[in-house]
Amino acid sequence: MIDRDQSSAFPARLWFDRFRAALPKGSMILDLGCGGGEPIARYLIDQGFHVTGLDKDPAMIDLARTRFPRETWIHGDMRTIAIGTQFEGVIAWNSLTRLSRADQARMAERAARWLKPGGRLLFNVEADKDSAASDYRSGSPYHAELGPADYSAAIAGEGLIEMAHVARDPACNDAGIWLARKP
Repeated sequence: MIDRDQSSAFPARLWFDRFRAALPKGSMILDLGCGGGEPIARYLIDQGFHVTGLDKDPAMIDLARTRFPRETWIHGDMRTIAIGTQFEGVIAWNSLTRLSRADQARMAERAARWLKPGGRLLFNVEADKDSAASDYRSGSPYHAELGPADYSAAIAGEGLIEMAHVARDPACNDAGIWLARKP
C-alpha cells in the first residue's frame, strides 16, 4: 500500500514500482537526464538498486555526487555519449522533451543497446502543447515530441516489447508513459 504523502511527493512512484518489480535487488539502472538525483535516484537507491546518472548539466551532476557519493554520475549528452556498460534498467523521465524529434526517435536505439536481455526501459514525455514547433529551441516555451505511435514504433523497431503504455497519466502531469522490456 502506498502512503498518500509519499505518492504525492513522487507521483510517478507506481510506474517506478512496476519498472523495478522484475529486477533483482542490486541491479544497475541508467538514469538519463538524472538532474540532482531527486526523487528518482533516491527512490531507486532506497529500494536497493545502483544508479548511474547521466546529465548534460555539470552543476546537477555535482549535486547528485554530493547527495549520493556511492553511485556513478556522468556529465554528458545522452544523444552522443558512449557508455560501454549494459544495465538491467534504463530510465528517461522528463528528459526526452528537451531533444528534437529526430533525437527522440534515436533514443530507443540507444536505450536498447544499453539494456541487458531481460532489462526494462521506462520513459515519459509530457503532453505536447505546441505541436507546430520543431523543438523547444524554436522560441516556443513548449517542446515538440514524437506522437505515441512513433514512440511505440521506435521501441518495437529496436526489438523491445512494450509492456505498458498510457497516452496521458493525470498523476504525472498528463505525460505519456511507456514501460518496455528487452527480450
